Amino acid sequence: MKNTIIFDNKIDFKQGETLTFFLNENFDFRTESRIFSTQILNKVQIYLKNLKFKKIKKKIISFDISEKNKVLFIVVKENLVSNNFEELGANFYSFIKTNKIDKVSLYADTIKSFKLYKKNTELILHFVHGFSLKSYSFNKYKTQNKNIFHFLLKILSSEKTWLNNNYFRYKAIETGVFQTRDLVSEPPNILYPKKYVEIIKKLSSLGLKIQIYNESKMKKLGMHALLGVGQGSINESFLATMEWRGNKKSKDKPLAFVGKGVCFDTGGISLKPARFMEEMKYDMAGSAVVVGLLKTLALRKAKVNAVGIVGLAENMPSGNAQKPGDIVKSYSGKTIEILNTDAEGRLVLSDALTFAEKKFKPKFIIDLATLTGAIIISLGTEYAGLFSNNDELSNKIFGVSEKIGEKVWRLPLNENYNKLIDSAVADVQNINYSGGAGSITAAQFLQRFIINKTPWVHLDIAGMAFSKKASNLSPMGATGFGVRLLNKLIEEHYE
Repeated sequence: MKNTIIFDNKIDFKQGETLTFFLNENFDFRTESRIFSTQILNKVQIYLKNLKFKKIKKKIISFDISEKNKVLFIVVKENLVSNNFEELGANFYSFIKTNKIDKVSLYADTIKSFKLYKKNTELILHFVHGFSLKSYSFNKYKTQNKNIFHFLLKILSSEKTWLNNNYFRYKAIETGVFQTRDLVSEPPNILYPKKYVEIIKKLSSLGLKIQIYNESKMKKLGMHALLGVGQGSINESFLATMEWRGNKKSKDKPLAFVGKGVCFDTGGISLKPARFMEEMKYDMAGSAVVVGLLKTLALRKAKVNAVGIVGLAENMPSGNAQKPGDIVKSYSGKTIEILNTDAEGRLVLSDALTFAEKKFKPKFIIDLATLTGAIIISLGTEYAGLFSNNDELSNKIFGVSEKIGEKVWRLPLNENYNKLIDSAVADVQNINYSGGAGSITAAQFLQRFIINKTPWVHLDIAGMAFSKKASNLSPMGATGFGVRLLNKLIEEHYE
């Protein structure tokens, strides 16, 4: 049995299936007498009669109505919002997996009488969305003890047609999130820059225009900041662009999304400690978000023009590696003094940001990167750091982040911080060794490569891209943070 979610309007409970209902304080199960047998109704009603709703602390409660059939109640409080319903769906998945309930029939019409539903008819879709996001797993390299859980979830509703017609948007998002999680989860011996490029090229089948710049092309363009990061590796570096033209009639400037794609980060000559270095395969998470987002836009046929740009490199130590003290000339023409080769992500982004601005002349630029450990010290794993030169764009992102639960917090940019990255021998140095504010000075560095003052946001997702424990909507591992956030931004403000 494969993982399957289907919408149906035929109430046909089979042996071994688990009956599931939404339950709130005022719901009267007897109203469903046209649907369920007298035997089921009586057993359920007796159970509900003895249930004191206000004292229920569990989100899911269950009891057996026969030897082979269970009934589950998903407890719904009236103060919930759509984001809560996604978490409720995720909790439901965790419950059935833990209890090894692989066949579930959810009678969704029980929610229609709730006040919540009248305010938001898509609550069922939010529930299924959360369920699906939580069901992700990455075990392709396990040969034993894969702990695979397959399920069949039937959503039974009189609104089957409407649900089917509208779920495709959520499915597109899930596919984009899973693409991001897959990329971040792949080991570095499998996902190196050239292999990454091959994956990106396949997106052309969805209608995306893909263009790849190899090292030869980047040298001609003068992208020596990006090239410098990868020069110690035997694997070639690349820059890839993905264009989505979902609104060809529009003359509006495209929306630009830029991602850091350091497929593995040893620190280079400024070598990282060996312990936990394996986690540096996640240093390409920003680029993975951009790929997942563009895939989502293409799958749901978003009526917007957008472009994704990712810089792909490996930061390795070798006889040919970049050295502390080197000076490189960026695509912008500005020179950069390399003080620490482990501050490499900002070098990759500096060329990618200027390229995005010059080539595509976008409405705005949003970049994502696992850029600094300092952001984890500042915000932990609850918020991504947001830096920007534009209040309006920042406020829009903050607004949608609150709605979907991918939280961001804005930190300051100020001219006074620039003094910390001014170089005595070049236009700018790539790290600040004095004065603290590591995440801020990294963002200040990036801002210097937004040449034409295009509205710009930098999202430092170092604390959000990967989790060592399960989160609300994802298992332990890659989270896909950022895909849903930016898709929601586009949906609400640019379509």
